[in-house]
This record gives sequence, C-alpha cells and structure tokens, in this order.
Amino acid sequence: MACEFSGEVRDAFIAQGCDAWSCDLLPSERPGPHIQADVLSVLDESWDLMVAHPPCTALCRAGDRWYRQSQARLDAVAFVQMLWDAPIGRVAIENPRGLNRFWKPASQTIQPWMFNHPETKTTLLWLRGLPPLMATVVSTGRQPRVHWMSPSKDRWKERSRTLPGVAAAMAAQWAPLLKSEVAA
Repeated sequence: MACEFSGEVRDAFIAQGCDAWSCDLLPSERPGPHIQADVLSVLDESWDLMVAHPPCTALCRAGDRWYRQSQARLDAVAFVQMLWDAPIGRVAIENPRGLNRFWKPASQTIQPWMFNHPETKTTLLWLRGLPPLMATVVSTGRQPRVHWMSPSKDRWKERSRTLPGVAAAMAAQWAPLLKSEVAA
C-alpha cells in the first residue's frame, strides 16, 4: 500500500490472506510489514497490486487557494503519474476530488456511507486491472465529519485516513483476484 502510514488497508489485505506491505515516509501507526521509505524506490519489486494514497494537499480542490498554479501541484501530479506508470498489473489510486481536473477522469467515485460509515467524503478511485468497488453496507446516516474537524497539527492525517469499511471492501473484493492468479 503506497503512501499509507495507518496500516488500515495493509491489514485488511493481510486479514484476507495476502502478503501485504505498507510503504510511507512516515512510520506505520500499527505493527505490521512496513517499508519506511519513498515508495518510488520500491515500485519495481514485483508487486501484484498497489493501492496508493498519494498526499492530496496540493491535489484536492481545498488546496486550490494555495496551489492553483504552483510547482508543488505539478510535482504532485507527476508523482501520481509515476505511481500509475509503475510496473504493477493491478493499481488503485485513491484521492479526493481535485486530481481528476488536471490528470485524468476517475474510474469510480465512492463515499464512506457505501461501506457502513455514516459520513460523507467524496473519494475518487483510478483503477487499472481492478474492478470497481461494490458497496457493502449502505449507511443511512451521512455527516461530513472530516469537513467539521477543528484545525490541528494532525488534521491532515485524520482527514486522509482510509476508513476500515472501505479498506475491508478493497481487500474482500480485490484479494480473490490475486489468489486466482497464484492458483493458475
């Protein structure tokens, strides 16, 4: 899992029987297989699947005020393109709305409430070699929790987390594809 400090998606894939690793510049928040490094340095390690969560600060619509025509935004888009171009057959790139305006249209739009979290946070997925995620448990409660967070030094971290229901859906729906390749 690229650019994942939480271990949430990594652990969901491990729970499905996969040999999953997270990679981030930050240490992992929970024990488990983790590479603390620039993900670009390990992209050619023969991975079967990459779920990437590139930093969205310069990419999302909320960053337009500061990054509209900045080098930071150009660098962020170039980073996403390098992830996409990695020699990995199955790739999912996750980011909020924004990147789609200056990179390519997203393959899918999801919301936490589609995966049993009673909140809203429009999330886009760019998929290569993977089917779209199917909703699991649709929640009727829908609050914009991440938008109401108070300013803090860790606000970016809390807003960027992949919620457990979304991670579980990714693992439950995409891990069998990997297992079928091993069996073939």
